[in-house]
Amino acid sequence: MISEEQIQKLISFRVRAFAERLQELCADDGISDLSLEELFEELIETEEIARTNRKIAKLNRLAKFSMPEACMEDIIYLPERKLDKDCMKRLSAGRYIEECDHVAVISKTGCGKSYVIQALGNAACRQGHSVRYIRHADLCRELNTARVNGDYYDVLDSFRKVRLLILDDFFAEATSDTNITDIFEIIQAREDKGSLILASQAEPEQWHLQIKVKIKADAIIDRIVHRCKYIDLEDFNMRKYLAKQRRGR
Repeated sequence: MISEEQIQKLISFRVRAFAERLQELCADDGISDLSLEELFEELIETEEIARTNRKIAKLNRLAKFSMPEACMEDIIYLPERKLDKDCMKRLSAGRYIEECDHVAVISKTGCGKSYVIQALGNAACRQGHSVRYIRHADLCRELNTARVNGDYYDVLDSFRKVRLLILDDFFAEATSDTNITDIFEIIQAREDKGSLILASQAEPEQWHLQIKVKIKADAIIDRIVHRCKYIDLEDFNMRKYLAKQRRGR
């Protein structure tokens, strides 16, 4: 019989799930039905699953999703949206991340693009990738604050180095020349090293109009458009649809 002291010792060795499962098996005599090999296989698998789940939970927390509950399984595929389920399934497998390609989701406000991109981010976390989600305007504010606080390069590096950077409301509002330079630095540093997911109400040719200096506009957009998968959501308001569904319950 395993003593409580021994269980606590295992926990102190940072194998809590292993220890707790062993305690459960001892308590219901289930351990007597297992060979030594089977016992260790079950305990190691239990610990491995627990560690994987903790890692995924940490990656989700560090991603700073505004919708941490968003997941691929809950995406609503209505005919009106014309959202390709097979395409989304392929993207959720994450090959585009391995190949440092990008995804852009284009739609009007209220059509659910923020949910879709965060569900893809959640899928990336499950695969063990580091992810950061942020709105375009908040990215600019965060970098501007970092300039004042003296930690600009640390903050800039955090956006350069993350494996998948998700920018919501991309170029939804006017962006200063200084912040245009910031975005260029981030995208340039990520070339062939990381992936982007962008959500925007505007098509790529309209992003160009937000950038006054043509050289910078070309440099930013050229690094995105040629390696990008586009998802155009139809003009179907998901906010209204979901509100109606809730009222009908």
